[in-house]
Amino acid sequence: MRSMFLFISLLLLSCQQKTDEKQIVKDRVVVPQLLDVKLAKRIFELPVHCLTQEYPNKLGQVLGSSKDLKSPKTLRPLFYGCFDWHSAVHGYWSIVTLMELFPELDSDGQVRHLLDQHITAENVQVEINFFNDVNNTSFERTYGWAWMFALQQTLEQSDDPQYHRWAKILRPLSDLMVERYTVYLPKLMYPIRTGQHDNSAFSLSLALDYARAVEDKDFEALLVSQSKRLFVNDVSCSLTYEPSGYDFLSPCLEEARLLTKILPQVEYRIWLKKFLPQLFKSDFALMPAEVSDRTDGKLVHLDGLNFSRASCFYDISKVLPELSYLEKVGESHYQYSIGNISNDDYMGSHWLGTFAIYAILNR
Repeated sequence: MRSMFLFISLLLLSCQQKTDEKQIVKDRVVVPQLLDVKLAKRIFELPVHCLTQEYPNKLGQVLGSSKDLKSPKTLRPLFYGCFDWHSAVHGYWSIVTLMELFPELDSDGQVRHLLDQHITAENVQVEINFFNDVNNTSFERTYGWAWMFALQQTLEQSDDPQYHRWAKILRPLSDLMVERYTVYLPKLMYPIRTGQHDNSAFSLSLALDYARAVEDKDFEALLVSQSKRLFVNDVSCSLTYEPSGYDFLSPCLEEARLLTKILPQVEYRIWLKKFLPQLFKSDFALMPAEVSDRTDGKLVHLDGLNFSRASCFYDISKVLPELSYLEKVGESHYQYSIGNISNDDYMGSHWLGTFAIYAILNR
């Protein structure tokens, strides 16, 4: 009888511990401490506003003839707002992410109605036709593709039936991105280590998250093997030369973050000590980047760098608990730029909120 009582007690304790763990996960991931409804509303309003703002617009396309001279909305009726294609895509990601966390942001359903009008099979087909144009097969490679994966992942993982419907409509476009990545990646002889859109490590990180979320084992295996080929032999990355003037990504830290998702903890620790040994000094410090002019579309990138650096520090410290002090370094970067999220100037407002949300979720 005593043995039975002990067994039941242990079983109940185990159940309680699992419940507590789930609650912790919910507190840290589903509704992070850094995000409350007031901040969420401030960020939410920015992509909602710009999704239908067609101009100013940076098309970024290659013209095959005068017939290709069309308006942004005609060329890309789904992702035509927010200044450029990738910003429109991650604007959608920001909206659906925040509505999932705070449904009250769209209490009257107007934003869902707007998305319903935009996310149609007809519009997706026009988008696909653009990517299939012989002059634009590499359009938004690979940064825009990666944000398409992030959007698709959020919709796929939701319990919301409307999100599932949107996911089904968008899936052909996401599948096309997978096909393009699968063809392109083995041909990429050397990684692109810039601090802007074409950074290889950042896009690989988002793509890998997506592949795992939708259980695409073939795509995941490709991403893991190619990431190892491109990065695992790297050593002695110097943060001394970061940032460059237009950076919104850290070449060194994005690579270090990507490898947290690929290498086992023991292997990662060994690799990181060779790649960024300075991170293992308990007094490690890195000053947030300063922005001199937030009306300049390039110079304001540095606010985004502070958010993406924060994401990297958060992820690295989670994998290696002995580097927990990096979380504070990330926090200093996040806090430095979060006050700059506003609608004062379109050059920053159309995209910075996304990077703030991404940092918060990684926190």
